[in-house]
Amino acid sequence: MTVTYTARVANARFCGFSKLLLAWKGSIYKVLYKEFLAFFAMYTAISITYRFFLFDEQKRYFEKLAIYCNHYASLIPMSFVLGFYVTLVVNRWWSQYTCIPLPDRLMCTLSGGLQGSDERGRMLRRTMMRYASLSAILILRSVSTAVFKRFPTMDHVVEAGFMTREERKKFEGLQSPYNKYWIPCVWFTNLAAVARCEGRIKDDSTLKLLLEDLNVFRGNCSMLFHYDMISVPLVYTQVVTLAVYSFFLVCLIGRQFLDPRQGYPGHDLDLYVPIFTLLQFFFYAGWLKVAEQLINPFGEDDDDFETNWLIDRNFQVSMMAVDDMYGDLPIIERDRYWNDSNPRPPYTAATLFVLRKPSFQGSTFDMAIPKEEMHFQPLEDIAENLEESGGRHPNMALFNRLLNAAPSATDLMGGAFRCTSTQVQRLRHSPGMDTSTSDDDDDDDDDDDDDDDDDDDGSGKIGKGGSLPSGLCQDTQSTMCSFRGEMSPRTPLLEIQFGAEQEWRGGHPILNQVKEMKGDGGVEEDRDVEGGKAEKTGGKMLHAPVSLLLPPLQPSRETSTRPASVTPVCSIDSSTLLLRPTPRSTLELFSSQPIINQNRAVPALPKPPIGGARMSFLTVPTHSVPQRLRSVSMGSELTGS
Repeated sequence: MTVTYTARVANARFCGFSKLLLAWKGSIYKVLYKEFLAFFAMYTAISITYRFFLFDEQKRYFEKLAIYCNHYASLIPMSFVLGFYVTLVVNRWWSQYTCIPLPDRLMCTLSGGLQGSDERGRMLRRTMMRYASLSAILILRSVSTAVFKRFPTMDHVVEAGFMTREERKKFEGLQSPYNKYWIPCVWFTNLAAVARCEGRIKDDSTLKLLLEDLNVFRGNCSMLFHYDMISVPLVYTQVVTLAVYSFFLVCLIGRQFLDPRQGYPGHDLDLYVPIFTLLQFFFYAGWLKVAEQLINPFGEDDDDFETNWLIDRNFQVSMMAVDDMYGDLPIIERDRYWNDSNPRPPYTAATLFVLRKPSFQGSTFDMAIPKEEMHFQPLEDIAENLEESGGRHPNMALFNRLLNAAPSATDLMGGAFRCTSTQVQRLRHSPGMDTSTSDDDDDDDDDDDDDDDDDDDGSGKIGKGGSLPSGLCQDTQSTMCSFRGEMSPRTPLLEIQFGAEQEWRGGHPILNQVKEMKGDGGVEEDRDVEGGKAEKTGGKMLHAPVSLLLPPLQPSRETSTRPASVTPVCSIDSSTLLLRPTPRSTLELFSSQPIINQNRAVPALPKPPIGGARMSFLTVPTHSVPQRLRSVSMGSELTGS
C-alpha cells in the first residue's frame, strides 16, 4: 500500500523531516542499497589493486589515468539531464492518478435520475452501476500488474461477480482486435435509453446529464489506456541511464586516492573511503531510482497506486449509493440553529484560539487614507479643469512640457555660430586662403564709412591677419555673431530678402514691412516689397531688420500692426523669399558679442537713423538694452544706434 506520512508532517517544527529518515518501507535505502553496495565494492576492489598489486610503473600510469578521468567526468551534464527527466516523470505520475475512473459522480446522478423503488428499478440501477465498474476493471487489468494478478482471466472476472455468463458470451462474441473495455459503457447507454422509454428517467435533461457523466468516466478509462501505450520516449530514458552509469563508472577510477608522495594537485590526503563520492552516488543514483519507481505507478512498488483497493472501494460505494441508499432518507426536522440568525458552531478547548483571531475582511480593509484626500471633488470643477488643460488640443499639456524642456533658439544659434566662428578662423589662417582676403580696392573704399560706424559701435572685426575679438566662442555665455565680409569677385553669397506683409493663421498677425532710407535727405518712408524687388536709394540697398522671435500668443483674431523691428517670422510663403546674388565674397567673417541679461524682455528695435549705414537683410534682436544692436547679418554689416 502507498506509504502515507502526511499526518507526521502536518505541522512544521524543528527537524520535522528527521523522523522520516528512519522509515524503511518506501525509503531510498530500500530502493538503492543494492546499487550502493555494488558501487562501493567495485571502488574498494580497484583501490586495493592500485595499492598492493601494481608495480611502480603501473601505478604511475594508473595515476595519470585517474587524473584524466577525474578531469573530464565533469563534462557529463548530470544535473541537467536528471532534473528534466524526473520533472517529466513526476508530472506524468500525478496525471495518471487523476485519470483513474471513480464512480462517485456517476452514482449520484444515477441514484437521483433513475426512478423506481420496485425490483425493476433496482435492477436497472445496480446493473448500470455494475457495467461501469466492469469497464474500470477491464482497463485496470490491462495496465496494472497487481489487478491482472488478481483477475488473470475473464473467468475470474465472472466468478468475482462483475460479469454474468450471458454477458461474457456476448462480450466474447463481439470480435475486435482492440481492447474491449468500452463495451460495458455501451451496455450502460442502452439501458439508459430503455429506462427513458419506460419513463423511469423523467426527462431528456436527466438522460443527458447521466450520459455526460458516463462519458467522463469512459474518458478516464481511455486516458489510462493511452498512458500505458504512450510511454516516455525510450531515447530519453536511455540517455539518462547511460549518463548516470557512465559518470559513476568513470568515478570508480577518477575518484581514487592517489599516492600523496607524488605531489599531484588535489591529492594531498589519503582517506581510503571516498565519502563525498559515495554521497554523490547516493543522490544521483537515488534521483534516477525515483524516476524508475514513478514512471509506471501501476506496479507493485511500495509507492505505486493501490488499484485493488480502489476496485473494492469503488464497487462497494457505488452499489450502496444506487441500491441501499435509494429513497432512504432520514427524518426531516428543524436544525439546532433554526431561530439563530448568526449560527456559530462550538469550539473545543484545543481550537479555542481561533476565536481570538479577527475575521479576514480583505487586504485593503486596514489601509489608511489621509483625510484631505477622502473628500469628493465636484464633477463640474473636474470638467472645467479638463477643458482648460485641453482646450486647444488634447495633447496641449504634453506639448507645453516638451517646449519647456527643449533648448531655446538663442542657445542653438549661439552654439552654432561659435562652432562656425572657429572653423572660419582656421580657414583664415590657412595658407590657401590668403588670396581670398584681398578684395577689390574700390569696394573697400566704398565701405570705409560703414566700417568706421561699426568700429564706433564696438563690434568685433576680423582683420586680414585673421585675429578674432576676445569675446568670441566663450563657453560660459551664449554669443550671437554678426556676419560681415569683404568683397571678392568669387562665387557670390545668396542673400535672403523678406517680402510682403503676412498674416498669422490662428489669430496672430505678421507684418513684414521693409523700410527704405534715403541717403541724402534723411526722409523715411515705408514701402511694401512687391515681387521680391526693392528700390535702391543713393546707391545703397536698405532693409528693415526682421525679428526671429515669436511674440506671445493672443486669443484675439484681429490683425495688429507692429513695428517692423519686432515683426515675428512665423510663417514664410515661398513667394515672399527672394534669392538675389550680390558681389559679396564667399569668405564671410564673424564678429561676436556675448548676450547679457537674458531674463530681460525683448525690446523693439529702434528705427534706423536717417542717412545711416546699410541695414541687414536678416536681423535677430538680442535681450540686451537697445544701446547696442547685436544681430546676425547675412551678407551685410551691422547698423548701430
